Amino acid sequence: MKNLSFIDLYKRIIAVPSISSEKEYLDQSNLAIIDLLSQQFAEYGFNISIQKVPETRSKYNMLARIGTGEGGLLLSGHSDTVPFDEGKWLQDPFMLRHADNRLYGLGACDMKGFFAFILEALKTVPLHQLKKPLYILATADEETSMAGARFFSEQQLIKPDMAIIGEPTELKPIAKHKGHIAHSLSVTGQAGHSSDPAKGVNAIEIMHKAIGALIDLKQQLEHAEQDTDFTVSHTTLNLGHIHGGDGENRICGHCQLNFDMRAVPVVEDEDAILRVDDALKGVVEHYPGRIERRLMYPTAPAFACKNEYGIIELAESLTGFSATSANYATEGPFINRLGCDTLILGPGSITQAHQPNEYISLSYVDPTVTLLQKMIKRVCF
Repeated sequence: MKNLSFIDLYKRIIAVPSISSEKEYLDQSNLAIIDLLSQQFAEYGFNISIQKVPETRSKYNMLARIGTGEGGLLLSGHSDTVPFDEGKWLQDPFMLRHADNRLYGLGACDMKGFFAFILEALKTVPLHQLKKPLYILATADEETSMAGARFFSEQQLIKPDMAIIGEPTELKPIAKHKGHIAHSLSVTGQAGHSSDPAKGVNAIEIMHKAIGALIDLKQQLEHAEQDTDFTVSHTTLNLGHIHGGDGENRICGHCQLNFDMRAVPVVEDEDAILRVDDALKGVVEHYPGRIERRLMYPTAPAFACKNEYGIIELAESLTGFSATSANYATEGPFINRLGCDTLILGPGSITQAHQPNEYISLSYVDPTVTLLQKMIKRVCF
């Protein structure tokens, strides 16, 4: 399959489902896409290592390596996608559609397609002449717990000089981004017949009070610590998903709210969590034993590039764009723990991420392939 065209390879990558979700009925193993990518990179002479990620539902990382010596370059991306909105896609999300100079499909932009760009770039790179190693990393569960990147950083298998994470940044280098903290708030009431509300405890009514406290906190955060490097300069709080009850004629016995925070770097994760607990304190005390807050998964810290090897200046010179920051979170803080300069830099626009009819413009192909080839030659030759 080494001679597959760019479009045909993209088609094969998109055709392999690899959805990550906290909901078990939506969550899928990524082993099939890991096997596909492993086969592709092995054909270029890469040594392949596949690691099962602990405490996941059959999720795997792939590390491909070619070349010897110290340092080198890591090109990294996640192998999973978010779920898709049924009924809102114009075609099967797993069937690549080529139209209007765009490629449509789940993961076309965010970000399984990045591996097709890497493989296209490798077609004309003299890999037998590498003086430093080139690594390709495909991780698991970035869209939920980031378990793959966490596990990889703990293993400390490699020590590259520089790393590029190919998230969709419109080929503009991102050197800084916010963290991500996902919370789940559970309220336990007492179910009963709706004709006699006094004989039960309505969990939705308690959640209503808790939501009020969180909205107050959200407004406070808008005027708290500011970081003008970001277009949204404050820590944000978003109420993302709520479910409660099972019938209009029953007092709601349980209600659950999932929400997230994206903290500016000056706010430590522990401090952000403490602010939530402080905001909810009055409601918790009024309803003892009925409210529980937990982290949905470990926090993803804020990220800032080390720039010890000059990757920012290199990326700026190759792209023509100044390094900037992003309001979203990536695997950057975990790749940083390898000790390398790390940038978020890839084709496509973040506005397409997590959208129905997700697409990437084919206008990114030539500049992305050229950029990757130049990065490899500057770092590894």
